[in-house]
Amino acid sequence: MWRDDVWIVDSTPVECGRSRETVKRSDLAGWAEYGYCASHSRFFWGLRLHLVFTLQGLPVAFALTGAKADERETLLDLLAAEPGLVADRPGQTMIGDRNYFGRGFEQELAEQDIRLLRPASPQGRARAARSALVQAVAASHRVGQRDLQGSTRSRTAPRAHARRRRRPCHAANPRHDRRDLAQRPNRTGRPSLTDRLRPLLNLNS
Repeated sequence: MWRDDVWIVDSTPVECGRSRETVKRSDLAGWAEYGYCASHSRFFWGLRLHLVFTLQGLPVAFALTGAKADERETLLDLLAAEPGLVADRPGQTMIGDRNYFGRGFEQELAEQDIRLLRPASPQGRARAARSALVQAVAASHRVGQRDLQGSTRSRTAPRAHARRRRRPCHAANPRHDRRDLAQRPNRTGRPSLTDRLRPLLNLNS
């Protein structure tokens, strides 16, 4: 593992306190400082641990700095403090995140025969987004234009369907002799009782 030709470089926050009272009473005051953790999207007070390790997790070099220390400068200082690490491994490959960017930084690593692999920088992603936007706008201008190559297969013209005549809705426009669809026409409001029914009380007495 010590002879592995691929290294990984990264940093992680070391939080030392959260309350204001702890910051004032801590012996780390003056050395620890406030920094930002992009992985958790929050600020913290403490230190930052910089590590260079192999793919199997074996530490090669490390440094404990303040939370605001630049990761690129810290990596260059680590390599300068131990020149034998790079001299004994020509053509070393180093993998880092997008924070390890910069033309001058990459040039200094190339002078030490170190190949840096990292994701695209924010500027590169912005250029890719602008390129995708230009392509989308160009494609939108081609919508509705005639295809110069022609159709790949014959297409039949769509049949013209006769427009159906819509019938009037009786529920929306009831006739004047109907209050709703369920009521019979010419129905009185108070129907008379049939002869087979008689009242419970004798109204004549």
